[in-house]
Amino acid sequence: MSKRMKRSFLLLCFLLNVCFLLAQTNRQYPFKDPSLSLEERIKDLLDRLTLEEKVSQMMNQTPAIERLGIPPYDWWNEALHGVARSGLATVFPQAIALSATFDDQAVYETFTMVSDEARAKYHNYQRKKEYGRYTGMTFWTTNINIFRDPRWGRGMETYGEDPYLTGRMGVAVVKGLQGENPNYFKSLACAKHYAVHSGPEWNRHEYDARVSARDLRETYLPAFERLVKEGNVQQVMCAYNRFDGAPCCGNKILLNDILRSEWGYDAVVVSDCGAIDDFWRDGAHQTHPDATYASVSAVRAGTDLECGQSYTAILEAVKAGRISENELDESLHRLFKGRFKLGMFGSDELVPWSRIPYEVVDCEKHKQKALEMARKSMVLLKNSNHTLPLSKSIRKIAVIGPNANDSVMLWANYNGFPSKTITILQGIQNKLPNTQVIYEKGCELVGDSVSKAGFDETVQNVKDADVLIFAGGISPSLEGEEMSVKVDGFRQGDRTNLELPATQQRLLRELKKLNKPLIYVQCSGSAVAINLAEEQADAIVQAWYGGQAAGTAIADVLFGDYNPAGRLPVTFYKSIAQLPDFEDYSMKGRTYRYLQEKPLYPFGYGLSYTSFQYSDVSLSRNSMKTGEAVDLHVSLRNTGKMGGDEVVQVYIKNKADKDGPVKTLRAFRRVNVKAGSTSDLCISLPSEAFEWYNEAKQRMDVLPGKYVIYVGSSSAEKNLTQLSFLIH
Repeated sequence: MSKRMKRSFLLLCFLLNVCFLLAQTNRQYPFKDPSLSLEERIKDLLDRLTLEEKVSQMMNQTPAIERLGIPPYDWWNEALHGVARSGLATVFPQAIALSATFDDQAVYETFTMVSDEARAKYHNYQRKKEYGRYTGMTFWTTNINIFRDPRWGRGMETYGEDPYLTGRMGVAVVKGLQGENPNYFKSLACAKHYAVHSGPEWNRHEYDARVSARDLRETYLPAFERLVKEGNVQQVMCAYNRFDGAPCCGNKILLNDILRSEWGYDAVVVSDCGAIDDFWRDGAHQTHPDATYASVSAVRAGTDLECGQSYTAILEAVKAGRISENELDESLHRLFKGRFKLGMFGSDELVPWSRIPYEVVDCEKHKQKALEMARKSMVLLKNSNHTLPLSKSIRKIAVIGPNANDSVMLWANYNGFPSKTITILQGIQNKLPNTQVIYEKGCELVGDSVSKAGFDETVQNVKDADVLIFAGGISPSLEGEEMSVKVDGFRQGDRTNLELPATQQRLLRELKKLNKPLIYVQCSGSAVAINLAEEQADAIVQAWYGGQAAGTAIADVLFGDYNPAGRLPVTFYKSIAQLPDFEDYSMKGRTYRYLQEKPLYPFGYGLSYTSFQYSDVSLSRNSMKTGEAVDLHVSLRNTGKMGGDEVVQVYIKNKADKDGPVKTLRAFRRVNVKAGSTSDLCISLPSEAFEWYNEAKQRMDVLPGKYVIYVGSSSAEKNLTQLSFLIH
């Protein structure tokens, strides 16, 4: 055979081989046939996988299975308040700010937009064959841990300190992300971090959270149960810490007994990233000798997917007989069910979400929603002598402070990247195009690098202004997840005190000496003990981390184009002295539900530019049996001169319960009422609203007895009307 013939022969063999491989790859396997049932498709796929392939599909970075035409997939994606870490996206206010809206319908609408952007991005990545991290449709959102202590740096990612509010907001997020199509999920949402997890950050990999059965059931689990049963959430992320001695990702009580058996959860459990390593590595829990034992324990407890690499040890564990392949199949069944329900392994033409155009990303409609949510989240904490709203005819205004012109701060953490961000300074400048606006940073967030001469210069430069606006607080550069920050008042993302940093307090004192109207705008993801600002400032606005439109929203509030109605989803304490030890997970003395002292600002608190009068507060009945419902009727009149929103809050107390909550939120309604008008509300209280911990049965239960129903504008009793009620 000549060399030419030999080369031709080899080329022909190569081409035939390529054709064979392509045919194998593109053949219509039964698992790709949408006419078959979901169970048939999953079984067919599992039957075709080798043991090595099965193990590889149980870690977040799943490799391609080329012989079956399955591309790589990374389960890790984020969407805390907009699609995160994936380039351009609409950046809505941070989660704690969304909770301050007390408007779960608006939150649902927001996350419907987030999932629109997510779907558009996903299909764009698929077309470009990009399969890396933050390109998928499995979002590790939302954080429904209870913000039990304001020192926790990740508290900004939560919906506050109340279990009911957290559950309502969490369900809205889940439904917005997952959609309501009976055949396909729009994306998969996640309830995290399960469970009893809320700091400190510095010891989360070794900490053992021990709580009473009552605190577990009344405080730490209700939001998770609501997301599972009402929200149909498709992912649950187990936490780093231990619970009652066992790591959460291997905790049979949490995962097997409660989550799967009691609540009937049958979807994916994913580990927090590196959490399985914490079972065995030095300096962490060290409850298991190595990755093999840790992985077997986690899988048997019900952790289907690991974010990390410890699960590579499962391969040897199966070969050694420590765990069976059938046990792996239970987890793989749940994992593939999730991916099938997203529309993977089939034609996009069958998935309604695949037709969302990429132009929806950061579109004008979404930008307007970001502005709406930022406005709704603003909480007016003080307004002496009606200082606000300010007149737009002001001749000269000074905008001062370390947060005044910081756009990145407004994005918070776990964020996307908007096409444009309006800072507080820019929002005010845009609002007042014909007014002289002076800007002085004045000081940094922390530290005391500014000399007296520096402060004097700032004061000198703003002394002729008619109004002073100080934009201070803290920042995501100081509070957050396991950070390297260690400055006065902060430790690894957590806080060691609650006070406004000393350098900002000093500047506030100097500004007060000018005897000009002084407005304090605070950006933070947590409660700050702003006792000095309460004394010195004429008005205070809690602005959180408000996202890309925060500057416009703040200006709208300051100058009366929007009437603020946000409410505090957390208690603002006077000082750290009002709190138990940070590492104590008991609820005694924590949050409005158990606090005996008077706080600086109570949970649910927020002022308005108008006034509301509650009247004809009544119940449809004075008593009921377990399983029934009662309707609460309220007439709400706007007695001021400006239309606005009021947040009607309903709290309940079990009179016979001496050790339980002082009161606990069980309903709320945000309603708009025009000036001079009256809105008649009917709020239904189902039997579950009266659930309390039943010590005898060791579970939540509707207990017979006398109850007090409180109705009003905050958790402070002076703002509440009381009604007696009996369950028999």
